Amino acid sequence: MADIREHPYADFLRSVTKPSRYLGGEHGELRKAWGEVQCRMCLAFPDVYEVGMSHLGYKILYSAINGQSDLLAERAYAPWTDMEQELRKRDEPLRSLETWQPLSAFDVVGFSLQFELTFTNILLMMDLGGIPLRSADRGENDPLVLGGGPTATHPEPMAPFFDALLIGDGEERTLQIMRMWAELRAQGVPRAERLAQLATLGGVYVPSLYELTADADCGLQFVSAAKDPRAPLPVQRAMVDDINRFPFPTDGPVASTETVFDRVSVELSRGCTEGCRFCQAGMIYRPVRERAPEQVLDVIDHAIDGHGYDSASLTSLSTADYSAISPLIHEVTDRLKKRRAKLSVSSLRAYGLDEDVLDALKSTGTKGLTFAPEAGTQRMRDVINKNVTEEQLLETAERVFSRGWDRMKLYFILGLPTEEDEDVLGIVETGYRAMRVGRAKMGNRAKVTVNVSTHVPKPHTPFQWCAMDSHSEVQRKQAMLRQEAKRTGVTLRLHDSVGSWIEGVLARGDQPLADVVETAYRKGARFDSWEDQLQAAAWDEAFAEHNVDPARYLGTLPVTARLPWDHIDVGLEPDFLKREYRKALRNRLSPPCGKAVGDFVHHTNLETHAADTRKLVCYHCGVACDMQQMRTERADFLIQLGARTPRQLPVTAPGSETPPAAAPRKGGRRKPPERPDQGTPIRVRLAFTKVGRAAFCSHLDLVRLLPRLFRRLELPLYYSRGFNSKPVMTFGPALSLGIAGLREYVDVKLAEGAEVDYETLPAQLSESSIDGIQFLSATLLRPGDAKLGSVIEGADYVAGIPRSALPDLGLQDVEALAARIAERQQQHLQVRRSIDGIGKTIDVSRYLQKVQVGAGTEALHAGGFVGDLIPVSIQLAITGSGTAKVSEALDALLDHKAVTARYVRARTFCIRDNQSLTPDALPALRAAAVPPTPAAPTAPAVAENSLGAAPVAST
Repeated sequence: MADIREHPYADFLRSVTKPSRYLGGEHGELRKAWGEVQCRMCLAFPDVYEVGMSHLGYKILYSAINGQSDLLAERAYAPWTDMEQELRKRDEPLRSLETWQPLSAFDVVGFSLQFELTFTNILLMMDLGGIPLRSADRGENDPLVLGGGPTATHPEPMAPFFDALLIGDGEERTLQIMRMWAELRAQGVPRAERLAQLATLGGVYVPSLYELTADADCGLQFVSAAKDPRAPLPVQRAMVDDINRFPFPTDGPVASTETVFDRVSVELSRGCTEGCRFCQAGMIYRPVRERAPEQVLDVIDHAIDGHGYDSASLTSLSTADYSAISPLIHEVTDRLKKRRAKLSVSSLRAYGLDEDVLDALKSTGTKGLTFAPEAGTQRMRDVINKNVTEEQLLETAERVFSRGWDRMKLYFILGLPTEEDEDVLGIVETGYRAMRVGRAKMGNRAKVTVNVSTHVPKPHTPFQWCAMDSHSEVQRKQAMLRQEAKRTGVTLRLHDSVGSWIEGVLARGDQPLADVVETAYRKGARFDSWEDQLQAAAWDEAFAEHNVDPARYLGTLPVTARLPWDHIDVGLEPDFLKREYRKALRNRLSPPCGKAVGDFVHHTNLETHAADTRKLVCYHCGVACDMQQMRTERADFLIQLGARTPRQLPVTAPGSETPPAAAPRKGGRRKPPERPDQGTPIRVRLAFTKVGRAAFCSHLDLVRLLPRLFRRLELPLYYSRGFNSKPVMTFGPALSLGIAGLREYVDVKLAEGAEVDYETLPAQLSESSIDGIQFLSATLLRPGDAKLGSVIEGADYVAGIPRSALPDLGLQDVEALAARIAERQQQHLQVRRSIDGIGKTIDVSRYLQKVQVGAGTEALHAGGFVGDLIPVSIQLAITGSGTAKVSEALDALLDHKAVTARYVRARTFCIRDNQSLTPDALPALRAAAVPPTPAAPTAPAVAENSLGAAPVAST
């Protein structure tokens, strides 16, 4: 019998939103034996699962660490507010997804400092994970709390909470930190000495080893000296000089629920050539390091085929500046079209996109494009060094809308240095002009959305000395934008300026702000980056309690001042930032680096690349770039993609003009995109389990999962017609969250000609499925066989009532429980169901068929539920007008609401061909319930009823 453990959160998971966030068990998840590794690290992302699972940095680290035989990495994410309440109520720790270990049990807990407004979430995760918040309060056996990410380059407001911070790239240094920490700990070296030795590794900042002094010019505290001679000052970042030495991961967990970016994203490059003066990432990730096209293509192929994704994304700080972007997009789109997958490209700039590249993007079904002009007037674009003109933007808009796209997003920043009111109005006016171009091509269907965020001056940028607009000034400018948008009809999206104001204080903060951060957390600050969760009052009270004036952090800083982040060396010369700052104040541009003077795009083929011998621009920013190596690498990438000569465009006859395939008539309705002929669909009925962790996956998650399983097997699904075509599937009645299913059903349509071995299909699907979803049978249906919805007429459930709950019910033993249920069965049973605040009376007696106390223990165990549970089997009818929930039936039978019980649906059935659950099947079903170690797929020997056999299904 397989090892069956119930999750420690099982008692309360049904009462929280999206419980699958906390369970793990996804396809691609790696679980290692704790006793067989030297060091164990929890990658703790300070936001919800849906955000963290989209983060590329953690994907890279998860793969790099678990790729080492002596190291282990697991994951944890910030619990939502309802989950936090449940954990605190039960004194239950925050646990990892893989093996359910508390954070305090790990050797290292690593947090990603992506954004200042996640700081309180970091404290939340440490607090719930059983780790003392302050480094000074941790004992010899507490984990090493390690920070990294872009915000680690200005970490002082969080420095007292971290034992060490990794500055720069983490692929190599993280492994070294883990091994050194584990070795020193095994040798009995005291914690303080372990930290001092970590500081000798390049790029590691240990805050406790440094002294602070207040700067005379600005009053902010800065790191002035090292207490230990082994602690470097300044701390130089760790850098991976060639990211191709660390291939982008093709393994790792595939999210079990919808994420922010629900697709495979591939990092094309690190760093940026554009030099936008507001952009911290473009400064701290220099120099540009590009990933070889062969690696990019391999990752996409593996992710689409191996993981079942239906879309891919090419991403970097400026994707359009990847030196081989044009031939790469053509190659990627050719591969994706064969798999009916889509492509999205992030961080496009509004110039230099060839028309054939746009055509290639359109051919994969990409719904819209996003560009970032950043500023609304040319003067402001020159101030921020955004090398784009309005003419280029409108030319791009014309190309986009003429190819059938009907939507376009433009990103702008409000409150940039030297901004005037005319610059503010120019934001909406730029969007309006783009919309006019679109409507000339598409009619009123053309939509332009203008997204406007608030500028926050960031350290290590030319604007680090600039003042930030006050909250009242931002509100005034936002009011101007709203009025202008209303006049022009442009869709406007504004970001909350209060959050940006707090972000600005923390971005340029010094170490005394740590007290403010902790106090704000104690007062309830959580998820500050979520506008509906931000508690500004908690921050106001924290600032007041510590006599901190936020304005001191938001005003203009003297260029002569020592700043709180000056001890972090990201590779830039201080004079470079000052030169760019002065040029900004004079509205002067600096051309993109790494390109020829006067050029803003890279060559798309080897022939023109070799013919161009112009010198590449270099600003001598302090990062030593090898220009000749850069030129050689670009040639190699073009060779890898076969782009030796200019791409030949389709030739049209003189005087004729071929419109884009998807472009509609002006003002007309869109034509649905042409789809390949799928022939006559093949209908297959699958039986499967939904037990253990999978019981807490929503029905929508199940709908997302199944197509991925078929794509992993390269079996062509049959798609619906129309714009948003989807695989055609029909499920049996959906299970509520937390209810296990021992034999669920779904009908799937496959495209004509699909070659399927129905005997091995269940095992193949199970092999690439998630924990708890195992496929039991596959039956080919005939054209006349009945649809699933018309066959199912009832369901058998088993409710497991904890014996410890009997006193709360006013009952002494099982006999008293049976007596109450028998008595209640004689009455007319009704319950009140509330959906979105609207009440509805459910007539339970109408659906209740049979009840038996004491029957169904094996079914509970097969569903993954253990413990001292009293089984109650309940049979409910399913009619065209609906059914009652099993929890509602149990509440009515006990005359008691909110009973903490476990539920299993043993089967759904056709009443006309009723058949009880076969007891012999239950031992095999237990093997299909998988937490924490996956079991081999098992097809239980359950006799088919009307849902599994084609001849009977036609009745």
